[in-house]
Amino acid sequence: MPTKTAPNPVEKTYALPPPHLSSKTLHIAGILTTVFGLDELAPNTRETACLWLLHPRLQTQACMQPFAACTIADWNERIREGRAGSSQPAKGLIAVSFDQRNHGTREVDGLANEAWRAGNPRHALDMFSQIHGTAADTSILLDYLAAYIFPERDGVKVSQNMVFGVSLGGHAAWQVLLREPRMTTGIIGIGCPDYKSLMMDRARLSKLADWDSSDPSSFLGSKSFPRTLVAAVDKHDPAGLIMGQLERTINDSYVHELSENEEEKVSRVLDHTLRNKRILLLSGAADKLVPYRCGQSFLNFLKRAISTYYKHGGLVLEDLVFDGVGHEISPNMLKELIRFVDESLGAHVQDSGSISGELRTSSKI
Repeated sequence: MPTKTAPNPVEKTYALPPPHLSSKTLHIAGILTTVFGLDELAPNTRETACLWLLHPRLQTQACMQPFAACTIADWNERIREGRAGSSQPAKGLIAVSFDQRNHGTREVDGLANEAWRAGNPRHALDMFSQIHGTAADTSILLDYLAAYIFPERDGVKVSQNMVFGVSLGGHAAWQVLLREPRMTTGIIGIGCPDYKSLMMDRARLSKLADWDSSDPSSFLGSKSFPRTLVAAVDKHDPAGLIMGQLERTINDSYVHELSENEEEKVSRVLDHTLRNKRILLLSGAADKLVPYRCGQSFLNFLKRAISTYYKHGGLVLEDLVFDGVGHEISPNMLKELIRFVDESLGAHVQDSGSISGELRTSSKI
């Protein structure tokens, strides 16, 4: 389990320092919010996209600066070289980061950020409520960002929003995509879409007193994972919300054939949450903290929906698992992040191969 002295997953990403990037810190809705890339916008910019950056557990917003620098530098170079798509003037790109709840400038109780093994008996509840809170904070900041950064530039607007989260931020990015219609693109870095599965696996490894290997499902509703938390997860978590529409349970290794009623119910939820959105998943095959297998049943379910009864929904999902990579963002993951951001902004990127409704699943080295 990570501790406050553990190596920062973000710091492992870069062999060289990221390029310089301007930043401005604003007080928005009681949250110290850092906006990157404003000074780099061209004077004739009429619209800009925003990449929202959500940091890992036990870290702060500062660790997301390198991601802002690399994605914005790449996009601005495309603009200078005329490779940023057909719009004139080209759409700009900025990025935003902020401390998640109970982190950095917002820390209230340090123990609440720790896991079971570090002595926090409310780990499951504390972490999920923070994830939910971060998704809510992102929506609040979305409401007011443009007024703070463009108060005197009439006609300039934030026309596109994307979110990139790492670990805890990756869990939160899933919820941002579900709840926020203005967020059209999500990049999930070493995050999980199935909170129950992740916490059950962590409870098993932590050897909690209320974990029963002979009856794993009994953990849900225990003191470590109260029934009220189960209800919240079913309402806000991707797997809880979407697979909760089914009339029957799903075995870990087999997804049953859905009835027409089940397909209709799932389709309605997908229409409301993920229709026409673009999602890139970046996972490490050797990740022990957030194992890919914990979200695999849900991802298989979602992929099947996209390729069959929800093929019309325009949902793009790329699921990339990187061999030999643990709980970190590797250099190859960074390349995929930049590529996906460029594509989402309208640039043609060679060998991307993603179109509406298409699935891309592969193992990467």
